[in-house]
Amino acid sequence: MRTNPVYSGPPSDHFDGTRFFNPGPPSTDRTPGEIWRWRSARAAALWPTRVEVQAALPEQRVAGLRITMVGHASALIQTAGLNILTDPIWSERASPVGFAGPRRVTAPGVAFERLPPIDLVLVSHNHYDHLDLTTLKRLHQVHRPVVLVPLGNDSLLRSAIPGVRVVAGDWESRHQVGPLQVTLTCAQHWSSRSLLDRRMALWCGFWIESESGSVWFAGDTGYGDGAIFRDLGARLGAPDVALLPIGAYAPRWFMAPQHIDPAQAVQILLDTGARQALGIHWGTFQLTDESREAPAEELRTALTAAGIAFERFPAIQPGEVFNSV
Repeated sequence: MRTNPVYSGPPSDHFDGTRFFNPGPPSTDRTPGEIWRWRSARAAALWPTRVEVQAALPEQRVAGLRITMVGHASALIQTAGLNILTDPIWSERASPVGFAGPRRVTAPGVAFERLPPIDLVLVSHNHYDHLDLTTLKRLHQVHRPVVLVPLGNDSLLRSAIPGVRVVAGDWESRHQVGPLQVTLTCAQHWSSRSLLDRRMALWCGFWIESESGSVWFAGDTGYGDGAIFRDLGARLGAPDVALLPIGAYAPRWFMAPQHIDPAQAVQILLDTGARQALGIHWGTFQLTDESREAPAEELRTALTAAGIAFERFPAIQPGEVFNSV
C-alpha cells in the first residue's frame, strides 16, 4: 500500500490509514475510462471571455455580519470585528501552471490591495480552484493570517510557505479564533494535487459561530443521500447564512458524486433549515459543461418549484455584498 506523505494518523470512519474516503456512497473516484468518456464526448457551453464586475471596497472592520463575494468559492466574511476569507484565489488561472488551465472570467469582486486586514483563512480542500498557493503566499506576506485547513493540507502549506500560521483539523473538530468558534463539517468530495495523491488530504466545510450569527461555508460537496446535511442541522442548528455551491455540475453522470446542482443546493437549504443562503462556486472559472448563466437560472427554477422566495437564496455575483439583519 502506498504511504501517505502528508498525513499520518489512526484509521477512522473516513480514513483507512492511507487515504481519506466519504463514509457513504456514491464514490467520487472516476476511472480513466470515465474521464475519457466525458472528455471525448464533451459538449461544453461557450462562455464569455470576460464579464464586467463592479468591485466592492470593504470597510476595515464590521461589528455585525457582512459577506462580500470575491468570486468562485472566495468570499470575504466580516463578523464580530474579524475578517475571514474562504478558499481565496486571486490568480488568473485555477491551475498548477500560469499558462494553461481554466482562466478567470470575472475579475475579483475585491481588489487584493483593497482587502481589509485578514485574520483568518479557511481552505476547504486542495484542488487548484480552492487552494491557490500564489494567493496564500501573498496573504501570508501582507496579512499573516491564521489558515485553518482539513487534515493533511497543513503539510502542503508548510512546505510551500515558510512560517505560515496553519492549523489542521478533522471533521467535527472545533477551533477558537478570537471571538469565533469554527467547526469543520463533513462534505462529500475528494482531494488531489497530482495523479499520485488522490484522497491523501481531507476535505471539509466550515461552520463559523459568533455573537453576530452563524455562517456555514459548505465547501465543495455532492449530495449523496443527504444524511450529512440533515445531521448538520440536527447537531449545530440552522445556520443564519449558508454559502452553497451551485455550479460545476454538468454532466450529472460524471459530476453528481462530487458537486451538487442547483436543485440539490435548494434541498440542502431545506435539510439544514438555513435562514438565508448565497449561491457561490459559479460564473468565475469554467470547470464543467454547463453555460455560465445556467446555475443562476436553474437555481431560480428550483426555488420556484419549492415555493421559496428568490431573496432567500440568490446566486451572488463578484462584488455583491450581503448584510445580515
